[in-house]
Formats: sequence, structure tokens, C-alpha cells
Amino acid sequence: MTTTYLLFLLPILIATIITSPVAAAGGQWRVLQKSIGVVAMHMQLLHNDRIAIFDRTDFGLSKLPLPNGKCRHDPRETTVRNDCTAHSVEYDVKSNTFRALFVETDVWCSSGSVNPVGTLIQTGGFNDGDRNVRIFEPCNGCDWREIQGELGARRWYATNHALPDGRQIIIGGRQQFNYEFYPKNGGANVINLPFLAQTNEPGAENNLYPFVFLNVDGNLFIFANNRAILFDYTKNAVVRQFPQIPGGEPRSYPSTGSAVLLPLNLQARNLEAEVLICGGAPKGAFQKVAKNEFVGALNTCARIKITDPNPRWVLEKMPGARLMGDMITLPNGEVLIINGAAAGAAGWETGRNPVLNPVIYKPNNPIGARFESQNPSNTPRMYHSTAILLRDGRVLVGGSNPHRAYNFENVLFPTELSLEAFSPTYLEPIFANIRPRIVSPTPAQKYGQKLEVQFEVQAALDLNAVQVTLLAPPFNTHSFSMNQRLLVLESGKVANVEKNKYAIEVTIPGSPILAPPGFYILFVVHKEIPSEGVWVQIH
Repeated sequence: MTTTYLLFLLPILIATIITSPVAAAGGQWRVLQKSIGVVAMHMQLLHNDRIAIFDRTDFGLSKLPLPNGKCRHDPRETTVRNDCTAHSVEYDVKSNTFRALFVETDVWCSSGSVNPVGTLIQTGGFNDGDRNVRIFEPCNGCDWREIQGELGARRWYATNHALPDGRQIIIGGRQQFNYEFYPKNGGANVINLPFLAQTNEPGAENNLYPFVFLNVDGNLFIFANNRAILFDYTKNAVVRQFPQIPGGEPRSYPSTGSAVLLPLNLQARNLEAEVLICGGAPKGAFQKVAKNEFVGALNTCARIKITDPNPRWVLEKMPGARLMGDMITLPNGEVLIINGAAAGAAGWETGRNPVLNPVIYKPNNPIGARFESQNPSNTPRMYHSTAILLRDGRVLVGGSNPHRAYNFENVLFPTELSLEAFSPTYLEPIFANIRPRIVSPTPAQKYGQKLEVQFEVQAALDLNAVQVTLLAPPFNTHSFSMNQRLLVLESGKVANVEKNKYAIEVTIPGSPILAPPGFYILFVVHKEIPSEGVWVQIH
């Protein structure tokens, strides 16, 4: 207790602040759909290369009618009780088309995770939907199925994470200082977590949508507000308290920053896990919006090695301030920071100064040379924006609605119904001849199994610059990608099979602690240029 107290009092002793120069811009933008009819507030890529997208039922009437005269009749709805418009769509990446889906109750500010067989389990929401579970299977013509009252507590602004045993844990939510499991484990299913009450800031909260990552020891790293714990969910015990981020500024909703677990290198002799948290809004920013004061966002990232016996935060300055950004792990292990604003806070009409330029963060570069500015979008992506990685390496970007309803006119930032794709520099034609193309099948794999991956490269192959990575596609909402996880697989030497065709043997992770059961995207990376990914199921 004394040690923890001292760590919180002396953040200046455990931090280093580094300013990084900014490299030249790169990347390309393309509008895919001018309107999908709904706001892309929540997104999840499924293993049929289709994306479940949804916003909320109490925005009012959307711009997408439900098919075949179908309507939603909900006497408990707060806005439109007889609604014949959709509030969810399925987007088909390959055909660039979408179709309307039907949700029964309000899914506003909810959470989710994909189960081991590839089905999206979405949990909670608002009003009559806050205790409900919704199920979406990746099959032709399928629609949402809803289970009323399935949760033990109302889950609004909660975070989900897939667990090694195939369940998911649901942590927090507004005024919910507890967690539960789904499917239920037979015992008490709502369990108190005092850490969430301790990080709850009067008048602002600043601990919603906590950042949660499964550590390599099987415990959960949980970050809320400005500090974190390592939590043993099997024993309901705090294993470790990490030092507060230097400066003590909040990084959780509504002072919304973003976070990623940096790639886990399974080839390393000693497996390490690092967390990177970027952006947010200073303490008091949310309250000052009520006075029409829009405080500048934070311009720092904080990085910590959570497996270190004496972990400390290292601060780095971003090219610019940002809150409500999304952090997307790319197939080559770099991190894309995209979307957001440079002032204000998350919430209704509370953000200002959209940040249109994404930034690439290169975690393996020397300190001081990690940030690379990218070409800007033309579309502000403010509150309720999303971004997810696609199997072909592009990043799908959508959403933005800082209003209590759909609002398209006479407002600073109109409701945005479009989808666009950001193509990182690695997709430029100049790299086509060194880009791998996977040519072998990837059947379902068991833990610890060997897998031969065959691929083609047109140019001369650099045998020492080949890696195979495995990505868990996340559930993205409110600037956090739940379950996002990239593993660099243990691999043998590259063998030349025939002209321009090669084979590399990799080892599937040996434990569900490293890779919870489910569907992943496998990439071959050559000279930091990734192939198009292929789906592989691990069980």
C-alpha cells in the first residue's frame, strides 16, 4: 500500500518526455459510400468479410428504410415509437454494398465481442436495451437476434474482452462499478470492482469505456481515467497497481483518448507486453464545455511495459493534440491514429477543431523517430466515429454525429453517414513487386500446431525481412477497439519452393491466453509490406 501511494505521488520520477520529429505525409483516401443511411457508431468485421454496423434507435428516423414494410414498435422508446427505418446495416467489403438490419431495442453506446465460432455477441445499450444481449451470425440473410434481460446489470459505456475459456468479460458502464461474464458462469454474475468507483471523477466520470487488454500472464490490464491495475478475474483480485500517468490527466471517456496493446512478438526470448495510450482531454475539459470553453486536447502518448517488474510510463509528444482518435493496429505492427478533434471533450456538441490528418506510430523505431503524419481526409470524424482494419490492409472509416438526433443542416459538424477507406502507404503501387501474396490454404488450427504458409513475391525476397502476423479483428466504438491484438508468430527459415514462390513454417500460439479462441487474420509481411490477409480459426 505504501509503495503504491508513493508511486502515485511521484509520477515525475517514473516518466520520460520525448518530442518526435514528424516525417512526410503518405496514404490515400477514397469515399466508398456517400451514405449508408445510419451513423457508423459501432463496427465489427466478421470472418465472411462483412461488417456489422449500428448506431442507436433514439436518434430518430434514419435515412435507410427497413425492407418489406417492416417496422419497429416500441412503446418504451424515447424518440420514435413506430419506426420503419433501420439503425443497423451489414456492409459487404468485397461488393461495396450494404443491407438494412433490424434491432429491437436501443443499442446506444454499447459493447461487444466475437465468440469462438465467429458470432458477434453485442451487449447492453440504453433505456430498454441496457440489459439485453444481441446476436449476429455471419451468414447470408441473417439478422439480429435479441435476448431480453440477459445481463445482470445495465451496461452503457462498458468494455468487453474475449477470455481464454471462450467467454467474454463485460466491465463497467455508467454507474456500474462491477463486471460480469457472458455466457454466465453459474455463480454470482455481477461482481464488484472497486477500482471503477475509485477512478470515477465527480461531474465528469472520465472512466467509461475502460481500456482492457489480456496480458500474457492471463490477467487483465484495466485502465480507467489516469491509472491502471492488473486484475485476476478468476479470483476477483488486484495483482498490481500501476503508477499513474505522469501529469495525472484523464484519458478515458469523456476525456477520450485511445489505446492499443502493442504487437506481441512470440519470437522473442522473453515475451513482453506493452500498452500505448494516446491523446485525451485535460481534467476539467468536459465541465468547461458548459461555459462554451473548448480546452485544447492532450498531445502526448504514454507507453508502459506491463510485464516489467518495475514498469514506468514513457511520454512522447504526438505531431498534434487529439481526442476521440482511434488507434488501429496495422498488419506490419505499426499503429494508425485516426479521427478525432483537437479541442473540447467527447459528447453532444462538445468537440472542436477536427483533426483530419492521421498519424502512423512506428513502435520499433528509435525514440524520437516514431511518428509519421499522413494525408488528410476531407471529412471531419468527430464524436461517434469509428475505424477498423480490413483484410486487404485498408482502414474503413465511418460515423460522426455529435448531436442528439440526426442533424444535417445548420450545424458545425453535420451528421455523417458516409464510409471511406484510408489506404496506408504500404498499399501504394510502388510496393507491388515486394508485396507477398498468400497462396496456400489456412484450415482451422489447434494451439501449438505447425502451419506451412506458402506465398509469392515478384521481386527478390529478403529472407531476413519476412514475418507472419496474426490479428484479432476488434469491436470498435467510442475511440476504443475492444479485443484488438496482433501477434508476431514464431517462424522457421524461409524456403524457396519454386520461382517467386516461398514457404515458411510458423507455430500457432501455444495457449489461449496468448490468442483466445476464434477467428484471426493471418498476414505475411515482407520489408514491412503486408500481404492481403487470410482468415484462420484457432481452437
